[in-house]
Amino acid sequence: MLSEAELNMTERMDWDNMRVFRVVAELGSMNAAAHRLQESAPTISRKIDQLEEDLKTQLLVRTTRGVELTDAGRIALSHIHAMAESVSEVFENAGNRDRDVEGRIVLATGDGLGPYWIAPRLPEFQAANPKVQLRMQVIDKAPDLSEGEADIAIQFTEPKSPEIIGRKLGVLHYMSFVSEGYFANLQEPEPTSHFEYYRHRTILHEGYINQIERWAPRIAELKKMIDYALVTNSAATMIEVCAAGGGIAVLPSYIGEIDKRLKPLDLPEVAPIQFWLTYTERVRRLPQGQAVLDWLWTIFDERKIAWFREAFVHPSQIKKGKDSIIARFP
Repeated sequence: MLSEAELNMTERMDWDNMRVFRVVAELGSMNAAAHRLQESAPTISRKIDQLEEDLKTQLLVRTTRGVELTDAGRIALSHIHAMAESVSEVFENAGNRDRDVEGRIVLATGDGLGPYWIAPRLPEFQAANPKVQLRMQVIDKAPDLSEGEADIAIQFTEPKSPEIIGRKLGVLHYMSFVSEGYFANLQEPEPTSHFEYYRHRTILHEGYINQIERWAPRIAELKKMIDYALVTNSAATMIEVCAAGGGIAVLPSYIGEIDKRLKPLDLPEVAPIQFWLTYTERVRRLPQGQAVLDWLWTIFDERKIAWFREAFVHPSQIKKGKDSIIARFP
């Protein structure tokens, strides 16, 4: 039970100051926090000063490069994160019970994750949020969220703008697939390494060409040696050509779950590519925005779904779990 002094301190605390401190700590800059929260830099500084005065300790060190957390600041931040999560749980479990979340959210994503991973799971979201209209835009490059080109985006570059919140959502592990009958009419055996690809027809997505720096060094060299049979900007085209026996396609590992016509080769991954969930503070504050964000975290949860983990898991090491795809090892 709290003492009278502790109760008085709790009542004096300004929760908004804690929220401001959390944003400043995340962005490492008073000015960036002011921009995101749409407040003046002096107001942000004043709220941090007030919080430090309430806690009777220094939380931040101001430098010419921004701000750095003190040891006390790191401790305070961990507790404030926990408090924010508790508040979210209160709203999720007790708030808005009498009113459905409603509104429109525009989600931008690429032509792989959008149609092949997100779309099949949309009916579950729609059943839980019947009044939320989710518009999915399949695009080639990251939209400008600050200009309203979309509300939420899944993109392959980490956002640099202080106005955009970016959270790493997972890693796509690109690997090799063929159709069951691809080798039937060939004299060449199944490749035992990537460096035997020059003997085969290979299929590549146009988007990969701009990500060569993220490929393993030896694979980047291999890429220069191969004359690809097909380069396209369409994941659907790659899948259909591969399924019809048109060659070896480099696709994300989760495609093996999506399309059983494709057989994963027993080879290491070609490249791991990180992807981010991005949005603005304005969208996060919208009930429909938070509903979409929460759902996206669920369907990419690497604790249950092995495809998007940091470490590559070959499809041969995957088995069906009760509720999701899980690996045979933690």
